[in-house]
Amino acid sequence: MFSKFTLALTLPLLISSAFAGDCVRRYTVAEGDTCDSISASENVSTYQLAVINAGYIDQQCSNLKPGDNICLGYDGEDCTTTYVVKAKDTCDAITQAHSVDITTLLANNPQINDNCDNIYIGEVLCVAPEIRVPPAPVGASNVVPTAIPVSATPANPPPSGSTGASNLGGSSGGDNNSNDDDDDSLPFCDEL
Repeated sequence: MFSKFTLALTLPLLISSAFAGDCVRRYTVAEGDTCDSISASENVSTYQLAVINAGYIDQQCSNLKPGDNICLGYDGEDCTTTYVVKAKDTCDAITQAHSVDITTLLANNPQINDNCDNIYIGEVLCVAPEIRVPPAPVGASNVVPTAIPVSATPANPPPSGSTGASNLGGSSGGDNNSNDDDDDSLPFCDEL
């Protein structure tokens, strides 16, 4: 009876460990650490830190304990090319500054919504030119929040009185017709 109970308790951990990559970077939590401060100092995206430590770090990142050892990256799925979001940043500005296309930026940072209006100051994004982050666990909608944390400040808040909808760049001028079929991240002309 005891061995069945022990197996029932350890089997999910073994399965979870079998599907996760080998941890190649670790960090010991210090007093006062937040997920964003760890991400910024250790060059790991906020998303990657949350996904790799799903089940340990809660969605608000309020349960870090000094002395705990957490994983920062898996073998083959470890984005170390990061950028800390600043005030007035837009996805267009970030992609241009780091020579990465919008499709890859969104794939490496699936917490960013389609309008890219939910990035916040201090959030750490993966800006690698190829997909480097682990996929979200199956059924992990709670691991990949798309809302700006309550304590965070939006990087590029909508003007007062607006509906909050924006294009990916948040810029004015140019082709902002959302009904056409152009996509600046495609390598070929898709409009003839």
